[in-house]
Amino acid sequence: MGYATTICYWDGPSDTPDGVLARYEQALAAVTGLDSYLSVKATALDFSVERFARIANRGMRLHFDALAVHTVDRTFGLIGRLQGDRGCTLPGRWRRSDADAARALEMGLAIRIVKGQFRGDNDRDPRLGVLSVVDRLAGRARHVGIATHDRELASEARHRLRMAGTPCELEQLYGIPLACPPARVYVPYGQALLPYSLAQLKDNPKILFWLARDAVLRRSVQIDTRRAQR
Repeated sequence: MGYATTICYWDGPSDTPDGVLARYEQALAAVTGLDSYLSVKATALDFSVERFARIANRGMRLHFDALAVHTVDRTFGLIGRLQGDRGCTLPGRWRRSDADAARALEMGLAIRIVKGQFRGDNDRDPRLGVLSVVDRLAGRARHVGIATHDRELASEARHRLRMAGTPCELEQLYGIPLACPPARVYVPYGQALLPYSLAQLKDNPKILFWLARDAVLRRSVQIDTRRAQR
């Protein structure tokens, strides 16, 4: 079974803004003609309007991922100066996301809602926060992506959006076991840490299981490859 995708190059400490821009341009070329869109990080190109303008308005959504809370206002300012199909991400754990939802609606953005990896100044329960943002978008947003591996949360969020007639889809991160069949898979590459950030262990102990499972699978593949080469 095939999935629609969003693709994103995750930059590392050695990457330069121009180098990341080249990666973004390569990614756009690779997924042209597919049911996909490009996710980007404002900090990776140093919030440069000139650099982002080179990949905006290319017939594919340019979607800005959520980063630290102090980057939000600069990111909205950047998005407002770009043309074409644009999107933003709203973390449920941030109380400010309720107000940011109104801002995104006014700008006509496609919106992705996540629980939120980065803590803010005045956080709330991420699951309740996701539903709070959903309620502010239901019946008003042009499109909403619910990005979570939480089966119950995904079901409730999509139910509320569909009851209001809001186009929506479930997105899940490639590399983490799918909780239920998504409509779209987020595929990071480059310096991506994927699900094994030790900082998330307290909130999600399952990470240890995934790490052990993948280590075993990788070892198995290495053994099979060596046997095939004999």
